[in-house]
Amino acid sequence: MAKEIAISKRAKISEAQQYMILSVLGASIFLGIAISLVSHFAQQITFNAKVISAEDESIANFSNVIKNTGVCKAPSGSVYSSAELDNCDPNSIEVSEIPGTLRSEIIENLAANAALNSVPKQNNPNCTDEQGRTLTYKELMANYEAARGADQLQAATARIKTCSALRVIPDALPAFQNEEALLASLNKLYLIADWEPESISPSGTSESSGEESGEASEGEEVKSSNLPNEIAINSTIEADIGTAKNALSNIERSIREFNFESAHFEWESDSSISISFQATAYYINKSTVNKTTKTITPEGQ
Repeated sequence: MAKEIAISKRAKISEAQQYMILSVLGASIFLGIAISLVSHFAQQITFNAKVISAEDESIANFSNVIKNTGVCKAPSGSVYSSAELDNCDPNSIEVSEIPGTLRSEIIENLAANAALNSVPKQNNPNCTDEQGRTLTYKELMANYEAARGADQLQAATARIKTCSALRVIPDALPAFQNEEALLASLNKLYLIADWEPESISPSGTSESSGEESGEASEGEEVKSSNLPNEIAINSTIEADIGTAKNALSNIERSIREFNFESAHFEWESDSSISISFQATAYYINKSTVNKTTKTITPEGQ
C-alpha cells in the first residue's frame, strides 16, 4: 500500500513537472514572438522616418534652388507645392516679383555695369533704336518693364542678354577651348591700337589674309596647354613704339584674362620695335547639374 502511494506521488510530481516545463516553453515562445514583432515594427518605424526625412530634405533643397535662382515666384509656404510648380512659367515672371534672387541680381545689377555694357552693343542692330542710336541699359529695362505676357517678356529678356554686360561674360571666360575666338579677340585689340597684323596661325597652322579681313599676326600661334583650362599664346608685335605700347595696353585692359609668362624686346630701328611674348588665356568648363540618387536601407541590411 505504501509502495503504491509513493508511485502515485511520483507520477503526479512528474506530471506536474511536465506541465511546468510546457508552460515555461510556451511562455518563452510567446515572449520570443512578441520581442521579434516589436523589433520588426520598430525597424519599420525607424526606416519610414528616415525615408520621410530624406524626402523632406530633398524637397527643401529643390525648393531653395528654385527660389534662390528666381525660376518661380516665392512659394506660399516654406516649400513649393505641386500646384505652384505646375503653374510656374519663368518667361512670364517679372524681376519685381523675384527680389533678391540670382536672376534679379544679374538683370538689375550686373547687366547695368556701364563698362561692360559698351562691349556687346558695338555693331549690333538689335541694340539700337529706329534712328540707329545705341540703346542704354535704362531703355532696355524700360522695354522689359513695359513687356506683357510670356512672349514679350522672353523677347525683352533676350534683348537684355544680347545688348548688356550679360553677353560679355561668356566672351571673357568661354566654356570651352575656342582658339579662333581668342585670336579674333586678340586681333581686334591690335586693330584698335592702329596696328594691322598680316596673318594668323591658330594651332600652329599659318594662313594668309587680305587687307580687309585684318585677322592675324605673322608668326602668331595658339596651342593648347597641358594644364586644364588654359590656352598658350605666342605672338609678335612689330610696330613703332607708341603703337606697340598701345597694343600691349589694350591687351592688359581687355576683358579677357591674359597672363604674360615672358617677353622679348628687339629694336628694329630708332622708332620701331619687335615684341615677342608668351602668354596664357583661360576658359572654364561648363557647369552641369548632376542628378544624385540616395538609397536608404533598414538597419542591418
